[in-house]
Amino acid sequence: MSKVEPFKAAAIQAEPAWLDVAAGVDKAISLIREAATNGAKLVAFPETWIPGYPHFLWLGPQSAGMAFVPGYHENSIAIGDENFQRLADAAGKHGITVVMGASERDKGSLYMAQFIFGADGSTIATRRKLKPTHVERALFGEGDGSNIAVHDVEGIGRLGALNCWEHLQPLTKYAMYGLGEQVHVASWPSFCLYRGGAYALGEEVNMAASQVYAVEGGAFVLAATTVTGPAGLELFAKTDEQRALLGGGGGGSSRIYGPDGSRLTAPIPEDEEGIVYADIDLSLIPVSKMAADPAGHYARADVTRLIVDRTPRPPVEYIDNSVPQSQPVSSETQTASSTVETATVR
Repeated sequence: MSKVEPFKAAAIQAEPAWLDVAAGVDKAISLIREAATNGAKLVAFPETWIPGYPHFLWLGPQSAGMAFVPGYHENSIAIGDENFQRLADAAGKHGITVVMGASERDKGSLYMAQFIFGADGSTIATRRKLKPTHVERALFGEGDGSNIAVHDVEGIGRLGALNCWEHLQPLTKYAMYGLGEQVHVASWPSFCLYRGGAYALGEEVNMAASQVYAVEGGAFVLAATTVTGPAGLELFAKTDEQRALLGGGGGGSSRIYGPDGSRLTAPIPEDEEGIVYADIDLSLIPVSKMAADPAGHYARADVTRLIVDRTPRPPVEYIDNSVPQSQPVSSETQTASSTVETATVR
């Protein structure tokens, strides 16, 4: 890959078109166009921004939340379908790399996915959250080791992405650091749930996790968050108790951090939509890593090491290649051998 010149990056802070995939893609395309018009070469979207984070999982018994499942499934995106292609085409039309947080539909199952589209309209990769958090596991399946990946992207550098509390998983983070990530997308939902009762779900803790990721990984971090406004409240909160649990309707706190942990963007009010921008200069990364590179010179491999198995683990593997595989994999893993590959990350 040729030398990467400094470029502008963008992180979205916006309310989804809740449970409406076509409207969600329309809105995403509008935001992609806006970011590109303002000079951005990379734009990051929040977790499951299409068709919106499933707040219903947190607001009562799962039996009540089941009423949302058919619509949520129907409005999720299957890899290669019309909506997936519309997003890829928008990236190509506007010449911008896009990392989209979406609910991925694979036949009867759903996954918390991030789709990475190149500025030429290509699909660079698709990944799935390795372990959905808490009640998310009632709706979403798990990823596998192939979803720990960093990609060489022309004009951007070595780009990776994780969802939400994957940033609280020390070994997952360390595996990403070891792959030489330079630019990282941290896709988050909104931070409006259980305010005053669950501090760990709030903005302060989770943005601190994004900031620490930047320092530990020596990478630029784009933290993209959702706004849960009146439309989201009306859809999910049907009782006074549910309205109290879901909160006041805000929670967005998108920002971009430098590899030294410095915040590079001004805040947007939590209940407002917008895009934050920052200039990315990869030449600053060696300066930060000279002081501390936890998966490099600052490691003690003679004391502790991490073994990472990045083998794809589809639930069904067909020996007859004329039968389609049951689980789409990213472009990075499509050429992988079926033999077990283990990588030692230092």
